[in-house]
Amino acid sequence: MGIPVGKLSLYTALGGVRPSACLPITIDVGTNNEQLLNDEFYIGLRQRRATGEEYHELMEEFMDAVKQIYGEKVLIQVSFEDFANHNAFDLLAKYSKSHLVFNDDIQGTASVVLAGLLSSLKVVGGTLAEHTYLFLGAGEAGTGIAELIALEISKQTNAPIEECRKKVFLVDSKGLIVSSRKNSLQPFKTSWAHEREPVTTLLDAIKSIRPTVLIGTSGVGRAFTKEVIEAMASFNERPVIFSLSNPTSHSECTAEEAYKWTKGRAVFASGSPFDPVEYDGKIHVPGQANNAYIFPGFGLGVVISGAIRVHEDMLLAACKCLPFTNIRKISALIAASVAAKAYELGLATRLPRPRDLEKYAESCMYTPVYRSYR
Repeated sequence: MGIPVGKLSLYTALGGVRPSACLPITIDVGTNNEQLLNDEFYIGLRQRRATGEEYHELMEEFMDAVKQIYGEKVLIQVSFEDFANHNAFDLLAKYSKSHLVFNDDIQGTASVVLAGLLSSLKVVGGTLAEHTYLFLGAGEAGTGIAELIALEISKQTNAPIEECRKKVFLVDSKGLIVSSRKNSLQPFKTSWAHEREPVTTLLDAIKSIRPTVLIGTSGVGRAFTKEVIEAMASFNERPVIFSLSNPTSHSECTAEEAYKWTKGRAVFASGSPFDPVEYDGKIHVPGQANNAYIFPGFGLGVVISGAIRVHEDMLLAACKCLPFTNIRKISALIAASVAAKAYELGLATRLPRPRDLEKYAESCMYTPVYRSYR
């Protein structure tokens, strides 16, 4: 329950969504942890985890009940984050066309990382389509970011999404995802199985692909070794290195390591906060790619427009509102952009459309105040 409470707290604090409009929910489908099953003080459902058809029937009953009781516009977000990867992708694919659903880990993280990449182009030059991307980690976050990058390249170039995906490569626990592995891959990974020679290590993948952008979503601390980062720096004047895993102990590298091993040339961002780093007499301030910069404003945009679905173009609209300065201000701007896209796509139901969506978003934002009784 701590996770949905925490997420909703950010919706209110950063996005201005009223607390009375937020309801945290945890769905207990049991546990396979023997210690918990035998613990007399365990307060969860004391049974083996539901799987397969039983699991999906439960989720379908829940989703349909919420929609039937509260309507299409009230369910602002059903966050499938922290579900197992295969469940998260299945649920998002199944309900995105019929319910108002949003996966913070797949879609929220993707939006803020794409915003960071668009910003990094001001330093490294070129267009999104002119760069090559290599991910360490092919779970929810990695594949979600990869898909949004490919989608934005497709929008910019008018090329088919299948062609744009060829600019993006992913490495999982078994090595580079390639076509020869297709039969053994989970369904959400198959789009990234390109025609390449198989390699088993990240370093070999870097040497083979020569990416300009390296993104870590693996949750494996210090996976970006000195050799890995030096390899990136060997053929990139300004290597883009995003170490996104949380918490700090799981970050693929630290800011200090990224700057030191690239001789201060890295364009670096992380999921965890790092202090500024001094290298060769210059202070480098690490960027932070935290989805909290995106999803509260995104949620507010859904609220003020009365949107009934989340469309991929709304995610792209959100990521183009950053950089982050004042979080409440940027949340209002994101909300306005998301709402504008919802109206454009015919998904908004709150009519008539406000003339100034940014001002309207600001007027709708919840501000906590103490009542005076004297």
